[in-house]
Amino acid sequence: MGDSILEIRHLSKAFGKHVVLRDIDFSVSKGDVTCIIGASGSGKSTLLRCINFLEEPTSGEIIYHGLNMMESRMNEAAYRAKVGMVFQSFNLFNNMTVLKNCMVGQEIVLKKDKETARKNAMYYLEKVGMAPYINAKPRQLSGGQKQRVAIARALAMEPEVLLFDEPTSALDPQMVGEVLSVMRKLANEGLTMMIVTHEMAFARDVSNHVVYMAGGVIVEEGDPQQVFGNPKSEQTKEFLGRFVNG
Repeated sequence: MGDSILEIRHLSKAFGKHVVLRDIDFSVSKGDVTCIIGASGSGKSTLLRCINFLEEPTSGEIIYHGLNMMESRMNEAAYRAKVGMVFQSFNLFNNMTVLKNCMVGQEIVLKKDKETARKNAMYYLEKVGMAPYINAKPRQLSGGQKQRVAIARALAMEPEVLLFDEPTSALDPQMVGEVLSVMRKLANEGLTMMIVTHEMAFARDVSNHVVYMAGGVIVEEGDPQQVFGNPKSEQTKEFLGRFVNG
């Protein structure tokens, strides 16, 4: 595909003798919103961590714009700026203000001057509704607010693809909506996203590509209408039956 950003080919990951991912294949094109669903322990988060090189894949290829990252290993910080990640536990710097959290990566990794980094940070904090909190420290924020700052921080690096690892799982139910609303807006604006999520309605309504994983393999993938409306695999039907009525 001409507009393919990432291609995952025969990716496997084992921790010792425990195989977590087996022969994973799929691609991500510009503007795709890919939701990865499946039970806990199916390998979803490990897959994202391998794509971002927070875990070392055991075998396979991760192709970024035609470059095999398993061989080339361009500067990992530069790659992670382009393939960014939002974690379930926020991972903000607790000793820094909201604004500084969103500036520091730009200054260190992208070598932006302070004023440029500040303007960029403010733009994205405004976008996620957190501009009024620029002088707050993370401990002064709710979980939903922290996650919105984490999203702004990732966006400030201007990634081509943004990976979300269960971004709402650490939140109280009333805060889930505010984070999903921000993500829905980003999807509508054309941001390329890969999202590990247990939010089935979000996956069904917002994604254009759904991947169902079980036991470290991709059991089924396709557009949400097909996967949710007419799943081919009995395993997929059984899994979705727990979440989706009708």
